[in-house]
Amino acid sequence: MKRIDRYIFKRYLSTFLVMLFLFIPIGIMVDVAEKIDKFKEKEVPLGELFNYYIDFTWYFANLLFPIFVFLAVIWFTSKLASNTEIIAILSSGISFTRFLRPYLLAASCIAVIAFFAGQLIIPKSNEGFNSFQYKYISKKQERETSELYKQINDNEFIYVSSFDPIRKRGTNFALEHFEDSQLKFKIMSNSIRWIPRDSTFRLLQYRKRIITDDEEKLIVLPRKDTVFDFKIEDLAPEKYKAETLTFSELNTFIEKERQSGSRHINAHLLVRHKRWSIPASAFVLTIIAVAMTSFKRRGGMGVNLALGVALGFLFIFFDKIFGVLVLKANFSPAIAAWFPIILFGSLAVYLVNYAKR
Repeated sequence: MKRIDRYIFKRYLSTFLVMLFLFIPIGIMVDVAEKIDKFKEKEVPLGELFNYYIDFTWYFANLLFPIFVFLAVIWFTSKLASNTEIIAILSSGISFTRFLRPYLLAASCIAVIAFFAGQLIIPKSNEGFNSFQYKYISKKQERETSELYKQINDNEFIYVSSFDPIRKRGTNFALEHFEDSQLKFKIMSNSIRWIPRDSTFRLLQYRKRIITDDEEKLIVLPRKDTVFDFKIEDLAPEKYKAETLTFSELNTFIEKERQSGSRHINAHLLVRHKRWSIPASAFVLTIIAVAMTSFKRRGGMGVNLALGVALGFLFIFFDKIFGVLVLKANFSPAIAAWFPIILFGSLAVYLVNYAKR
């Protein structure tokens, strides 16, 4: 690596770290100012609050990762351009493509760190962050609690119309057992409740309809304690479960959800695609930022930063819009995760060709 490569490489990484240490405390202060009344109202323990803001730091850094990369490159490349250092570098016979090499090397380091953090560290932080939000901040339920239908094994499907996670009680429970695509029996009850003492399910107003080739049999009991091939938590899955799983755990979870016919499978697939697309955005945004700021512009660094912030938030806007389409309109998770990369990648190619001229 030549001296100029080391110079750009170090400036990129140091500026990126400055952006992190500058904006994360600001994000924490804004979050504290917004939620301090709820902290006081709920009397949040200091230890839980401390752990929450450790998790918040990872969550915030992952959320605004593209902005930090973009602003870091724009900041120090604009300074290089304003000091005519880039003109001197290119005038020495170095091509613009060669000039990009140390930027892409630094972006590779950041992308690798972001990838492993996204697979191993951020999922655990998301678990703490989301559980704290639902416990003390959000008014919404932490789990899906109504109209739950799920396949629990190759032959059986379960349904509850509503579920209370605190009391561990579901209403209008039904279990259907199939063999060779034929319904063999169906269990129904007005309610199902988990009994921890006996590790059993208690069914009230129990009814079992058994179907044979020649006849049907109905068994009715006021109460029945039994065991099933599922956990009580399966009746009310956590909404953010996929975000809290590491790489191998997420793949196993998605396969299980796919087999069970989960209606949230696209949301889980989107989480997996984003584990790859967010680190890849470092390369695209780095190229765009260098191409935008490698020459002097009227208005100087202020204009470059304004354009950078606008494009960075536009990238996040597209990312969020397509995420909503996946959740609400059955949109393809792969397209939702990678379309912003492809769109901004096309912009990067255009800007590099323009900068070369």
